[in-house]
Amino acid sequence: MAETIKSEARKSVNAGSAVPLTDILYRTLHHWPWVLLSLVVCVGAAVVYLLCTPKVYTTTASIMIKDEAAGKSAGAEDFGDFGLFQNKTNIQNEITTLKSADLMEEVVRRLDLDMNYYIPGRFHDVVAYGSNLPVRVEMPGFAENGSASFRVEVDGDGKVSVSDVKSGDLKSEERVQGAMNDTIMTAVGPMVVVAAEGYKPGEAVELEVVKAPVSATAGGYGSRMVIAMSGDKSSVINLTVTDQSTQRSQALLNTLIGVYNEYWVRDKNQIAVSTSNFINERLGVIESELGNVDSDISSYKSANLIPDVSAASSMYMSQNQQISQQIMDLKNQLKQTLYIKSYLGAASDNEKMLPMNSGVANVDIQSQITDYNNLVLQRNSLLAKSSDKNPLVVQLNEQMDQMRHAILASVDNSINALNMQISSLQGSQASTTSKIASNPSQAKYLLSVERQQKVKESLYLFLLQKREENELSQAFTAYNTRVVNKPA
Repeated sequence: MAETIKSEARKSVNAGSAVPLTDILYRTLHHWPWVLLSLVVCVGAAVVYLLCTPKVYTTTASIMIKDEAAGKSAGAEDFGDFGLFQNKTNIQNEITTLKSADLMEEVVRRLDLDMNYYIPGRFHDVVAYGSNLPVRVEMPGFAENGSASFRVEVDGDGKVSVSDVKSGDLKSEERVQGAMNDTIMTAVGPMVVVAAEGYKPGEAVELEVVKAPVSATAGGYGSRMVIAMSGDKSSVINLTVTDQSTQRSQALLNTLIGVYNEYWVRDKNQIAVSTSNFINERLGVIESELGNVDSDISSYKSANLIPDVSAASSMYMSQNQQISQQIMDLKNQLKQTLYIKSYLGAASDNEKMLPMNSGVANVDIQSQITDYNNLVLQRNSLLAKSSDKNPLVVQLNEQMDQMRHAILASVDNSINALNMQISSLQGSQASTTSKIASNPSQAKYLLSVERQQKVKESLYLFLLQKREENELSQAFTAYNTRVVNKPA
């Protein structure tokens, strides 16, 4: 029977050059011990590989890049050709920024991703992060781009021991003990072990800790991250990262988006900061110049005794008018006094009385004229009843002569006094007139200086307003992204 099957198989091969399935089964079953052994070895190797290989998770987030042109006033796009407005955000540039090493290094620093913690397992170590991380290790003074590895054990009483320290060529098996939250001196420097989110008092902790360089850690995460547009014409960017810890990858993406937004706002605010510095510098200069102008105006007014140019001009004009009126009054009195003097010099007849209310303001002269006129009346009354040989008439004539000389002396004194007053007032009038004449030039100078003062005050207020607007623009700068899908 077997020979018949073989013969038919050979005929089929020779006829159609095809191997029949029955022939393959026959040959395979003929060596079934080896097939079974190969199957057991391959399946076993696959099981061992799966047990020894840590699980790797993929975390994805989506963000939308906002278009800077949105929200601009109507017609603003017309100026795009002149470079006055940026019409559209370049998505590729933002992707490049998200992939930058500086951005990833900042994320690594904030999350302390250069410190890797592993819980020893049966087949492979398990990454400890977030809720399953019992303690954290702080290494103050250790180089940022330095590398080290060690074992940390914490018993139920909070006693800490550090062993198997390695850093470059340094290897130390010495076990150093201490307490949590206290500084422990090790071969690679001081360490502080503090409780983390997953710490449970009373439970023992055993961790393998690996301190990697920040730059190398950032490069590793950058190589495992994929950042791409969701479509050719889309402004949505998908961020994908693979990691053994889903909590760590979610924190990585959230922090990356946050740092990107901070950097974007910082870059946008650089112009505002430069503007603020320029405005503050100009304000300082203008304050100094404005102070100098104020001092100049104050000094000029103090030196020339002109608190206000218009008020000073009115005051000088009023003073000049008052002085002119006083000079006119004094000249009138002088003329009347000279008239009295000429009248007294010409009037030798004792029968004539001197004029009363002649305009002479001297009270003594008026009193003397009154007394003289009374004597004239007495003499004329006696003379009407007797002759000029009457002793009383002769006596009255002598008194009248004496009185006339006294009046002349008083008139001369009054004339001298009036001339002195007129001369003094004319000097004051000349001074006031000179001030009135110099007032236009003073007004012109003060007008020029005050114009500078107003210009500087206006510029000062303008810069203050712009500084406030600039500060408000910094405070209200919005983020450039909106999270479409949270990391998951």
